[in-house]
Amino acid sequence: MSETVKAPLRRRRLRRWGALALALVALAWWPAPAAADSGEGSETQMVVPLGRAVGIKLFSDGVVVVGFSEIDTARGSTLPARACGLKEGDIITHINSVEVDTIEEVRAVLQDLEDDTLSIRAIRGEKELCLTTQAVQCAADGDYKLGAWVRDSMAGIGTLTFVDVETGMYGALGHGIRDVDTSLLMPLEEGGLMYAEVTHVLKGEAGTPGCLRGSFEADHAVGDLAVNTGRGIFGQLTDRALLEGGQAVEVARPEEVETGPATILSNISGDEVKEYTIEITRILSAASPDGRDYTIHVTDPDLIAATGGIVQGMSGSPILQNGKLVGAVTHVMVNDPTEGYGIHASSMLSTAHEALGAL
Repeated sequence: MSETVKAPLRRRRLRRWGALALALVALAWWPAPAAADSGEGSETQMVVPLGRAVGIKLFSDGVVVVGFSEIDTARGSTLPARACGLKEGDIITHINSVEVDTIEEVRAVLQDLEDDTLSIRAIRGEKELCLTTQAVQCAADGDYKLGAWVRDSMAGIGTLTFVDVETGMYGALGHGIRDVDTSLLMPLEEGGLMYAEVTHVLKGEAGTPGCLRGSFEADHAVGDLAVNTGRGIFGQLTDRALLEGGQAVEVARPEEVETGPATILSNISGDEVKEYTIEITRILSAASPDGRDYTIHVTDPDLIAATGGIVQGMSGSPILQNGKLVGAVTHVMVNDPTEGYGIHASSMLSTAHEALGAL
């Protein structure tokens, strides 16, 4: 697809944002990728810790296969998508020579081709695949289909961790935005941050994670989403009003993080950020492959009363200790919402450096 076609498409996709169903950008409960270089030995970095809840929108680069469903035709049931070799988690980028980034585009191409033989270009991990199949006509509605459920976008609430005052670069979540069905990182074509307010808290209980619920202002963008990585999302903050009252602090090196008292900044009501007490209970190996750098325990009675501890939407809440930013809340222990994990702030920062360039 040429750029002259893709530019109007992107504007159309942003306009239809308000109609998307909410899919929580939630705390990760699955292993994260291996830790990035901590940046040890680099010069001191100063950032403003925020703890501010924001709406996050993401449109995928291609469409993600999240499941399969048999199609009833005049000749019986069939499933061409699976038969040609597609698997859950594959990212369809082209059908024949046509680039597809939305569900609507996939449907339109299939109707144009009808029952012609078609080629599918898809990405699986680091590999690019080329598969051949035919769409079949559904007996119920007459549409041509492949029998694959696909996803092209996600939305939800997450927490801004830090912003560099000089450059405007932000880091958030402390983990990537993953597809809710496949648990794979969503491939990013475009996205952004929106102003949001927390309207309700579903408290976490043992075995049942809670969540923050809120309302977005789709026409009030506060930042651009540039990259989606296993150690957080990063981009440029465009609304400097979110920095009002914030004070820059030093980013701690991993060896400076210690067990003992700490605090988190979190936004669990309206747009108000408050500081809550926690305890860093255990420092894990720096070589840990799953990105869980240390364990935390919520001790603040007000936070426990309001949320039960750590809930979905709080991922990215900055962790402060000894006057420095030491990390962000990333995971919750499902059997005890007062327990969770944190990621080193230096790991998030080094990942941002690699993805966006040095500050």
